Amino acid sequence: MLSGRRLLITGVVNRKSIAWEVARQAQELGAEVVLTGFGRGRRMTDRAAGQLPTPADVLELDVNKADDIAAVATELESRWGRLDGVLHAIAFAPADALGGEFMNTPPESAELAFRTSAYSLKALTAGLLELLERGEQGGAVVGLDFDATVAWPIYDWMGVSKAALEAVARYVARDVGPRGVRVNLVAAGPLETLAAGGIPGFDQLAEAWRTQAPLGWDTADPGPVAATVCFLLSPAARAITGEILHVDGGFHAMGTAV
Repeated sequence: MLSGRRLLITGVVNRKSIAWEVARQAQELGAEVVLTGFGRGRRMTDRAAGQLPTPADVLELDVNKADDIAAVATELESRWGRLDGVLHAIAFAPADALGGEFMNTPPESAELAFRTSAYSLKALTAGLLELLERGEQGGAVVGLDFDATVAWPIYDWMGVSKAALEAVARYVARDVGPRGVRVNLVAAGPLETLAAGGIPGFDQLAEAWRTQAPLGWDTADPGPVAATVCFLLSPAARAITGEILHVDGGFHAMGTAV
């Protein structure tokens, strides 16, 4: 499904990362992948990259730094000359923007959560757009989402940032579609990643999925989410853009626990 496609995968921290599973599945489906990491976590990304079926290179990318995005674009231009797809698996909120203190969060923390988790989708797409335009059968951008249509306990300004991400994705899809690039999101159920471990009360969210998802939900299995991302990165999804696909065991469609 991804034979010959060249993909940039962000957000890999370790083997439990959804992005790592995307990279693994993409390689097995025939893609060539490059990962990104930055700062103190770069060593963890390097280690995870070496654990893929085919060890992958890692490029430095702090998505809030325009120079980093430009450097990645330059490297991919030299390496591939085009980019068939990119996974945006980037989100961050300071501790005081999570955990039930919504009304007390300072504007600086809310703004950082928005910039890193939502605006970065636009920044990354814009920075890589010329490469994505050359993608075979159209370039694809896929972002990881968490259903932002309702307010969640503890999720606070990250929930607001995800709502912003959904809006940003629609507007970016509008503007890059005429250039042959599509933009979609995957709204995943809660998964046991390193990032989830930093959310106070994550177990409370996970328990809700266990009782309400009609298909059930395994918080330790990122496979279904990664498979959907791979589909959206493939030519099979070439007529889909501005979409949010829920991969959550059906939780989002239920009014109450089943």
